[in-house]
Amino acid sequence: METVTRSAFHPDVESYEQVNRDALRLLTPPGRGYVALLGMSVCLVGLLVFSELHNILFGLGMIGDNWAIMITTFVFWVGIGHAGTLISAILYLFRAPWRQAVYRFAEAMTVFAVLTAALFPLLHIGRPWFFYWLLPLPSQRHIWPNFRSPLLWDVFAVTTYLTVSSVFFFIGLIPDIAAARDGATTPIRKRVYTVLSLGWRGTDREWRHFTRAYLFLAALATPLVLSVHSVVSWDFAVSIVPGWHTTIFAPYFVAGAILSGVAMVVTLMVPVHRIFRLGAYFTPMHYDRLAKLLLLTSIIVGYAYGMEYFMAYYSGELYERDVFWDRVTGDYWWAGWSMITFNAIVPQLLWFKKIRQNLNAFFIISVFVNIGMWYERFVIIVPSLAHSYEPWKFWNLHMTWVDAGLLLGSFGWFFMWFLLFLRTLPGLSMAEIKEVLPPPVRNADHHAHDEAHAVREVLPTGYEEREVR
Repeated sequence: METVTRSAFHPDVESYEQVNRDALRLLTPPGRGYVALLGMSVCLVGLLVFSELHNILFGLGMIGDNWAIMITTFVFWVGIGHAGTLISAILYLFRAPWRQAVYRFAEAMTVFAVLTAALFPLLHIGRPWFFYWLLPLPSQRHIWPNFRSPLLWDVFAVTTYLTVSSVFFFIGLIPDIAAARDGATTPIRKRVYTVLSLGWRGTDREWRHFTRAYLFLAALATPLVLSVHSVVSWDFAVSIVPGWHTTIFAPYFVAGAILSGVAMVVTLMVPVHRIFRLGAYFTPMHYDRLAKLLLLTSIIVGYAYGMEYFMAYYSGELYERDVFWDRVTGDYWWAGWSMITFNAIVPQLLWFKKIRQNLNAFFIISVFVNIGMWYERFVIIVPSLAHSYEPWKFWNLHMTWVDAGLLLGSFGWFFMWFLLFLRTLPGLSMAEIKEVLPPPVRNADHHAHDEAHAVREVLPTGYEEREVR
């Protein structure tokens, strides 16, 4: 009787060579479908540029009331970026063995989502070429930014998160870029990968420093999950606007950010899984874990919704009650009920294992959650601004074509960077997937022949031990 060891998370991966082959296959010349998607994304980016040029020429009055759509979209994209840090850094610290296949997409999504969010404070100031006025730089007039301004808080939060996330993303890529360098077939790619790999040779000394640096960055990035979106929530909570002045916003925003980020990871994973046939790496176990994480954060967000409405009722504050009634029975009932349905009710379908492991159903649920999370930010921002204290200031949002152009253009900007990433850098972490695979053994053909007669047992390490008769 012999023993064959396989990874329980990647039972169909037979060797290290297969991991390299499948990961580097993503870097092959693209087909027509990829070029078409990239072209659509570039066209949406062109719409973004055209809309902003229209703002510069004719003024910010071309945007809808109180820049509500811009603020909504900014908060939405900041939230999208949080799942990358959660899946990559926090699960790395807890040594979750299922993160290896999915965290690279999550990290890339984080960087590109924060890049997208960073556009909106620049567009919001009206004259983006003076963006450096937001930075605390000495000047001849001794004028400093207003450090009590939430706009300045956003600058510090976004730049800090973007810097740490980008460094964390790049450090994790180095061993895989070196593998792509060794397998590159064109001189240009080989030169670029040689520069980006920083001379990586895979020595024991390099691996020792790499693991320590990665652990340090994971520990540094973990508090950012809580701090960055908490700072964004304080943009609203420090004001006295009805519906905003509440202490629940920081944990509420963080939970919502993780929910939207996990949903976006699934939205990106499923098409890539289907197109590139990566079923050996994105297994039902991975989707099951992501579904449970999505379900958990959905329950937390649903609880926060309930507490918001309860506190608005229990506080006895007239204006607070009016804002929340407006979300469910007033002019914005459609947005309020869309938020509750998509974020708190639809994800409850994931209690059923068949739905959790059905890619089509899970993908549709993730898309609904993404839509619901945008509506959540819309519901927080627009009704509170529309129905504040003085009745003569009441207004209803009129979305302009410029608002729509900036919103659609932000999605084009995000997907453009993600599509470029798929074809230029390794989308699968070859080094970390190999860590959860058993080391190569001799007589592998004999073991594979006898796997049908094996007695399987999943070990706590994530391996499967098979007794072959």
